[in-house]
Amino acid sequence: MKLYISLLLLGLTAFANAQVSAKDVLFTVDDEPIKAEEFIRVYNKNLDLVKDESQKDIDGYLNLFVNYQLKVKEAKRMGLDEDTKYIREFSSYKDQLIKNYLSDSKVTEALMKEAYDRMGYDIKASHILIRLDENETDTLKVYQDLLKLRDRVKKDGFEKVKSEVHDGKTVFAEELGYFSAFKMVYEFENAAYNTKVGDVSMPFRTRFGYHIVNVEDKRASLGEVTVAHIMVTPNEKDSLSDPEKRIREIYKKIKQGEDFESLAKQFSDDKSSSGNGGVLAPFTGGQLSAPEFEKVAFGMTKVGAISEPFKTNYGWHIIKLLDKKGTPSYDEVKFDIENKIQRDSRSSLINTSLANDLKAKYNITINENAKGYFESILNSNFFSRSWTLPKNFEKDQTLFIIETDTLKYDDFGKRLLSIQKVYADQKMPYKTVVEKEYKNFEEDAILKYHKENLEFENEEFAHILKEYRDGLLLFDLMEKEVWNAAASDTIGLQNYYKTHKDDYFWEDRVDVVIATAAKENDIKTVARHLKRGQSIDDISKEMNTDKEQKVIFTKGIRPSNDPSLPQDGILRTGLSKIYHYNNAYHVVKVNALLPKTNKTFDEAKGKIISDYQNTLEANWLESLNERYEVKVNADVLRKVKSEIQPKID
Repeated sequence: MKLYISLLLLGLTAFANAQVSAKDVLFTVDDEPIKAEEFIRVYNKNLDLVKDESQKDIDGYLNLFVNYQLKVKEAKRMGLDEDTKYIREFSSYKDQLIKNYLSDSKVTEALMKEAYDRMGYDIKASHILIRLDENETDTLKVYQDLLKLRDRVKKDGFEKVKSEVHDGKTVFAEELGYFSAFKMVYEFENAAYNTKVGDVSMPFRTRFGYHIVNVEDKRASLGEVTVAHIMVTPNEKDSLSDPEKRIREIYKKIKQGEDFESLAKQFSDDKSSSGNGGVLAPFTGGQLSAPEFEKVAFGMTKVGAISEPFKTNYGWHIIKLLDKKGTPSYDEVKFDIENKIQRDSRSSLINTSLANDLKAKYNITINENAKGYFESILNSNFFSRSWTLPKNFEKDQTLFIIETDTLKYDDFGKRLLSIQKVYADQKMPYKTVVEKEYKNFEEDAILKYHKENLEFENEEFAHILKEYRDGLLLFDLMEKEVWNAAASDTIGLQNYYKTHKDDYFWEDRVDVVIATAAKENDIKTVARHLKRGQSIDDISKEMNTDKEQKVIFTKGIRPSNDPSLPQDGILRTGLSKIYHYNNAYHVVKVNALLPKTNKTFDEAKGKIISDYQNTLEANWLESLNERYEVKVNADVLRKVKSEIQPKID
């Protein structure tokens, strides 16, 4: 790398106290400036994530940051930022990120708290729906029909009315069971939660039509449970394993008084929880994708209770109830609630509120004559989807202006042309159509302008977007220059393996059968049988019964330093001494010792590719350092160090 650092470091002691300014350039890559504040921001952001103190060295981190910028520069030189796939993926991310910034905080907070309150209860309800197009304005008859049905439900009961009116086409009478917040469209949820138990709501409208909702019950939510579990799944490596048989063997040991936590450590196939005695993170109803598991877990009432074995799609389980409590706190779930609101019909309330705020913020000029003009050019063809813009259409007239963006009559005219299908076969005043569509068009235009300019209005958004933009470029670049290059370079991989063959080897391993029992006398009996050459199947049949599980056998190849194996000396073929581990007694029959040996190319291929990639990347970085000229401003670097150093001392 052609790295030039100014030698003005000497004799400038007064400069040490100077503060970094927004104009300070820390270094350039072929004269492209990289600001000091960008380096400081990235350094501070990652500081808490760095555990190795040596990685907090500013000069070392600067070197990494320079390499990062070199890669970004190279990616742009190669035109990766103009690739269609890159542009599509970046645009998709940007659209998702923007959603986090398109909200009215006050409205959002109110909706979040309302949703949280409702999450504390489940509503059991039934409803009657009369289907109606959402743009239909003549609704009086439907409303009156539902008022009559409401009276009938209150007098005769829902079931009787359902049997008489439900046709599955225009009228739907349905039992909905229990539901909570976010399970129904917002308007329906509002009506259900605002209607007393035993009462029927007044008619209300959703996008599906008009409803009445009959609220039958309201109960507290299932809350949150914490459980430990033992899971057994089919295991191809253990030829002695039958999942159902194994779980029932374990259950017998629990009934015999053996410790649940110890059994989970020894036998559970859920390796993410077995080391912790099978304990799972707390969960609420519907959070797991295993309804059978949730049914058993929430059905348990006494802390410490243990379920009988049961099956799910994941395998066989035994559950121990550790804790059970009500709805989690607001702070614990507020981010999840906010994400749900963004995907819910509630979001339209937030968008409208935000658009109104932005309308007050931006300089917007409106053509007061526009609506009247569009009312005058609509005709009955609009409702038969055959309307066209007139030949003398004033397409270049200004509709409204948002800051420097001008929307023309042509833009709104195209909106009306495309929306005709929504109004097909309807009848309503042209003014109603224009008012509704103009409001939607104006709101969309304001939000669109806000989205397009958010990067220049919101510093946090701009930083996050830049990090993703550059990160995505680097991923594509690394994939092209390093990862795929290494994986496809067969000759290079083979040569690398030959040169570094001694780096890839199997540690000492053993082929074993492990016998496990809760009682020392039982494991002694097993050891005597094994010494006589008795088979594992025969020992199991002799010692285990339908009522009692004395011993469990596990077979496989394990590292010689596996903590579940004897730790009192060198393993030899044959039978080990009896030893105690995880609150149980064990004896190991060693069938074979498998000494340390070099791995073949195929056995080590994954690690070889990874190491070869690192070598290719190091060589490639050297070439980038030669291609691009980097100049570091030592004066600015010293100011950066002066600002950062107190934070890490």
